[in-house]
Amino acid sequence: MIIGGCGRVGLPLGIALASRGMPVILYDINESAVATVNRGVLPFGEPDAAEPLATAVRDERLRAVTDPARVAEAETVVVIVGTPVDEHLNPDIGAVPRAIEQVADHLRDGQLLILRSTVHPGVTALAEKVLASRGLDIDVAFCPERIAEGRAMTELFSLPQIVAARSERAYRRSETFFRTLTEQTVRLAPEEAELAKLFTNTWRYIKFAAANQFWVMANDAGLDFDRIRNAITHDYPRAADLPGPGFAAGPCLFKDTMQLAAFSRNNFPLGHSAMLVNEGLPLYLADRLETRYDLSGLTVGILGMAFKAGSDDPRASLSFKLRKILALKARETLCSDPYVTDDRFLPLDEVLARADLLVIGAPHPEYRDLSTRAPVVDIWGISGRGMLV
Repeated sequence: MIIGGCGRVGLPLGIALASRGMPVILYDINESAVATVNRGVLPFGEPDAAEPLATAVRDERLRAVTDPARVAEAETVVVIVGTPVDEHLNPDIGAVPRAIEQVADHLRDGQLLILRSTVHPGVTALAEKVLASRGLDIDVAFCPERIAEGRAMTELFSLPQIVAARSERAYRRSETFFRTLTEQTVRLAPEEAELAKLFTNTWRYIKFAAANQFWVMANDAGLDFDRIRNAITHDYPRAADLPGPGFAAGPCLFKDTMQLAAFSRNNFPLGHSAMLVNEGLPLYLADRLETRYDLSGLTVGILGMAFKAGSDDPRASLSFKLRKILALKARETLCSDPYVTDDRFLPLDEVLARADLLVIGAPHPEYRDLSTRAPVVDIWGISGRGMLV
């Protein structure tokens, strides 16, 4: 049983487990997503997941439900729910306990409960307290998801799985469960694993911030960072992990950096600086455009509203932040995306025909060979026109 099983983390996990012959029940409160999954159709894009989902549904190895009572049937219950930060950038430490409380009447002694969401340190212990307060004898483990969207059906089978539990029995059961998917597991204490996941996402966020700050420095000097980065990374292994610039967004990296900041009592200047750089990039870009162009007389087209290349996920995409800024500055702002469905978006051909200036918001492969009369602003370097703005 996977709670939150029709989402972008839960559904790939369910498909992967079903593909290894395990019977899987997906519990979700999203009735539309449940109905879609039960037709054997993905409710979102995930490469290489469509066929195994259809097969698993056809062979009755996977079923989605909206009835929480089905939790009682499961030997193993995996909890996957969103763990946002609030408007004050404080973590919602109650998200996972609330999810457990909502199904607690259907939990039973002897089950294994695996927390999969990225959580603030201490949430696993809080979940254990919730179960103990109800007199339930349930093994609890924290095994954070580690996949990247678009790579789930590869990484679920190839990446080592972190397994953290307080008791030996909970650890052994959790490790056996995940060895269905991967040969490698890494054992930690729950609090160590909670930090390990936050450190992982924050490290990526900081690296993106460094690349974006470098790009701003080069750009302010009138130099093309694309050429500089290529020189730095060419056959030089110590710089191989320097990413390119671009909008560092999505539902995880910023949020988890702020969770880590809260854990450190906001004594995390590196994380806060990364936030200022990454979240400030749309503002910097708009300011540069305003310096170079009379935006008040131009129609600006933003190409790509997803938070990453090749994705249909617009959550926390900084392209939307750029659109809000340009709405105050440009004559008109048009948006297009080949993957994200939104009534406000226009087909690419129409945006190319109407726009006086184009900005690549997400580096989708469809934008590699644009044929357009309008200038193209491309901080990602995907169009081959350099990154200078």
